Amino acid sequence: MIRSLVVALVVAIALAVPLFAADPIIVFEPVVTGLDHPVSITHAGDSRLFITLQGGLVRIHDGTRLLPDPFLDLRSLVTSDGERGLLSIAFHPDYARNGFFYVNYTDLSGDTVVARYSVSATNPNRADPASAKRLLFVDQPYPNHNGGQLQFGPDGYLYIGMGDGGSAGDPENRAQNRAVLLGKMLRIDVNAGDPYAIPPSNPYASNGAGRGEIWAYGLRNPWRFSFDRASGDLWIADVGQGSWEEIDRQPATSIGGENYGWDVLEGTHCFGATSCTRTGTVDPIVEYNHTGGACSVTGGYVYRGTRSPRLEGMYLYGDYCNGKIWGARNTGAGWSPVQLADTTYLISTFGEDVNGEIYVADHTGAVYHIVDSVPLTPKRRAVRQ
Repeated sequence: MIRSLVVALVVAIALAVPLFAADPIIVFEPVVTGLDHPVSITHAGDSRLFITLQGGLVRIHDGTRLLPDPFLDLRSLVTSDGERGLLSIAFHPDYARNGFFYVNYTDLSGDTVVARYSVSATNPNRADPASAKRLLFVDQPYPNHNGGQLQFGPDGYLYIGMGDGGSAGDPENRAQNRAVLLGKMLRIDVNAGDPYAIPPSNPYASNGAGRGEIWAYGLRNPWRFSFDRASGDLWIADVGQGSWEEIDRQPATSIGGENYGWDVLEGTHCFGATSCTRTGTVDPIVEYNHTGGACSVTGGYVYRGTRSPRLEGMYLYGDYCNGKIWGARNTGAGWSPVQLADTTYLISTFGEDVNGEIYVADHTGAVYHIVDSVPLTPKRRAVRQ
């Protein structure tokens, strides 16, 4: 009896090793190619993927093909060059009922606009171009560091990533200035007010210590951020200046007001000085330097899908310049990254579908589904359960 139990345990461990002992190596399944500079991938609560193109279009992949007509065409409103363009789209949590979605773009004067649109009343694959309602306008002093990501948090509020306004080194010190919106993570209530309301739980909603929209500050260019659909934690990938890229994690229990350090710090390192004051700043959980051709972090998602269980709980992110993709996992003593792939892609964005599967875009024109190279076989699936 004891011998049979030992044998069974050894067999179970042997079967489990491919799933848990080794770090996963990811592969890429093509979804669509021939796109014009994809910069955002999201879903609307169903099986479709909505792919934002920098030039001003939003295209739909319905699970089998790229639909011929765009969901939205804002090309006549958008400046698209360098870091500017139509930068993201986010669907209201109650989109199935109200049909509202939100876009972030650089207008013809080079400034940031966040606007609400509605889906067409007659065609679920087309937006109503006449439904635009502008929520937020932010003057951009320089053509770079526009941020651009929109995400609804688990609290139902709309989060907006704003870069520091550009140039280099934040010359006007905007990221540390709570009287301006640049260099911040904003949080607004689109279900109240006109055009929006300030959530009363925002850290500066009523105390006069900063703009009410501000949720966190000290950011250089939070190009891509996301929420962990399981924990509610906020993950912010903040693009560095010339030496360090960083990943910040804000727990779901946060009451806001975090200072992520820029431009006093770049990552955990003093910027422009041999010493600096770190009082009140929050260190990143992961940082990396620019060796090996790295230059610009692209944030991803914590994997919560079902197809690649070895990725479960791992935060995926990459670098635009060297094409490498890493996964960071909590070891109990901190978040430890491991390289998952070395690609030739210009990694402009990651995306998540309705089932928690993760996608990545090559800025040159393709979208891929990320999957573990080791398939989940029926025998391994039984062991995992």
